[in-house]
Amino acid sequence: MMPKMRIVLSEQRARRMEGDREELADRIARAMPRDGHIEPQPGLHFRRHSRPTERVHVVCHPSFCVIAQGSKDVVLGDETFRYDPAHYLIATMAVPLVGEVVEASPQRPYLNFRLVLDPSVVTSVMVESGIGQPRGEASVKAVDVSPLDANLLDATLRLVRLIDTPGEYRALSPLVVREIVYRLLTGAQGGRMRHLATFGGQSHRMVRAVGKLRENFDKPLRIEAVARELGMSVSGFHAHFKAVTAMSPLQFQKHLRLQEARRLMLSENLDAGEAGYRVGYDDQSHFSRDYKRHFGKPPIRDIERLRELATA
Repeated sequence: MMPKMRIVLSEQRARRMEGDREELADRIARAMPRDGHIEPQPGLHFRRHSRPTERVHVVCHPSFCVIAQGSKDVVLGDETFRYDPAHYLIATMAVPLVGEVVEASPQRPYLNFRLVLDPSVVTSVMVESGIGQPRGEASVKAVDVSPLDANLLDATLRLVRLIDTPGEYRALSPLVVREIVYRLLTGAQGGRMRHLATFGGQSHRMVRAVGKLRENFDKPLRIEAVARELGMSVSGFHAHFKAVTAMSPLQFQKHLRLQEARRLMLSENLDAGEAGYRVGYDDQSHFSRDYKRHFGKPPIRDIERLRELATA
């Protein structure tokens, strides 16, 4: 291909992507005239913010995320990921994250698309398309961002367009979702997507480990017992777990405990001592120290601040 033709095609692709981004932002904005979160179809989520947010602690479930407008920082362990309309984010395990919208305004609000990833669909697409299981996939982290290409953006936009016609959405959305999954599997994050497939391998042991820790976060963590159940050495379990989650198993458990304690105090009006005990802390002073280190303020002051923000 002649260099001049390559330049022309590149410019055309850039204009097409810009148009698709603008349409995606417009459709989300029309679906959400006010700030907040909606789920227009099961497993499909939109979010809107008209100003930057403070850091929010969440457990992110397996998802494919695209920002139509604005930008956001996501923290996993000690690593920070910035994503924006030029990049997409994938989370393939239910791991504790910290999110912060850093670019948003009333004129150009933050607009986000999130599609929950179904492991059975990922496995089916892998099998039917003959996509293999690469070596070394166990070292791939559970969260990362990559450049958003024209074909993946186009499929995302086509899925959002279907929302306006529920009958077409029921008939056609499974096909578009499978296309999105295929493009993710064959793209920069293909190795990460394979965390969701129900095959063997170290990463799938880590999926089991994450699930086990989530189910029993309020109980003492017996590393040796977990490693033995997974058929791994203690050192191997530690290494693989941290490679995928960017945290040690104990750090992971602590994050889950503190997030649940915060929810209990905020939603169920438990005091700090009772909340700490419910999530597995025997010592209230130890709980308060960990809480302040994690959220930046002691439990009582943090909950008071959150309640003030909710009523402002």
